[in-house]
Amino acid sequence: MATYGTIPASSLPSANLEYLSRAKERIKDGLGARRPWKLMFNIHSLNFPRTFSEAISRFRANLAYFRMNYAIIVLLILFLSLLWHPISLIVLIIMMALWLFLYFLRDEPLAIFNRTIDDRVVLVVLGVSTFLFLLLTDATSNILVSVLIGAVVVLVHASLRRTDDLYDEESTGLVSGPSSSS
Repeated sequence: MATYGTIPASSLPSANLEYLSRAKERIKDGLGARRPWKLMFNIHSLNFPRTFSEAISRFRANLAYFRMNYAIIVLLILFLSLLWHPISLIVLIIMMALWLFLYFLRDEPLAIFNRTIDDRVVLVVLGVSTFLFLLLTDATSNILVSVLIGAVVVLVHASLRRTDDLYDEESTGLVSGPSSSS
């Protein structure tokens, strides 16, 4: 009866340490899956496209290649715009936790009812739900302006950045696009 009401010390710390080490490893792996910032902001890879179709081609290729980086940039802009709206910031932090576990830190594809959900679907659903939940917090103008600024930043960068030096690890080659073949 000497141990009545106590929690065994051996099971609690080891379970917590294992969970924390797995979470730390997943954070490193998940955020490590994003493309290098040096590659994204390489000043020598920025120039104006010659045609509108080249700009669209660059936009599509860069959006696919730097998808996680662009999501981080838009979320950072949104976070900075909500610093003076505490309720909206709390909602954003909760949604960012969902972003971390459902998008950034997953090791394997998300499966619901034995169906694999594509990363793009997860990205769109999380983006729309984050946007809608934040609109319910009465910070509509801040949210709309910050999302618009984020979209403009992504559009400008993705259109101006050349795609001829983007390396695709999965196919062990350069990302192919109409602008990189000429």
